Amino acid sequence: MQATPSKLVMEKASLDALPAIELPPGYSLRHFRSGDEAVWEHIIARSFARNVPFEAKIGGFPYFQEERVQFICLGNEPVATATAWESEESGDDRGYLHMVGALPEYTGLGLGYAATLAALYRMRSEGRSRAILETDDFRLAAIKVYWQLGFRPIYLDESHEMRWTPILKLIGVH
Repeated sequence: MQATPSKLVMEKASLDALPAIELPPGYSLRHFRSGDEAVWEHIIARSFARNVPFEAKIGGFPYFQEERVQFICLGNEPVATATAWESEESGDDRGYLHMVGALPEYTGLGLGYAATLAALYRMRSEGRSRAILETDDFRLAAIKVYWQLGFRPIYLDESHEMRWTPILKLIGVH
């Protein structure tokens, strides 16, 4: 039986000079509010093709804050999300980008980019100076967005370099 490969890791070395958040007409940005658990779970289930309980992934942690969970909404309906998170591994000055997703029917509109950027702004407002994330090899669209926002691979596992080489070619950066 083959072991599951480790997650790929990317880091944004500085949260200075973030670009402005631009949304298509009719879309707005807001943070999580009590009662949004089910809509967050719906977006993540459709994005990741698996059910992820909000309480187990976000809400049940002592560092959960509503302002850290960002939503992009069409009208009043959340359609994309990203979370400005933290972890023991991220350190005091480094935020952790977590659970970025958009409903499939809204992909290609830049909403994942905008939600990610909103989470980065949140990290910066909390005094973080850089950010880290983990991702999977097959999430090429997400990796391309992260690259556009200044994230770069860091090699924490001996397999990472050989896995990153074809990914960077596929997203058109090497």
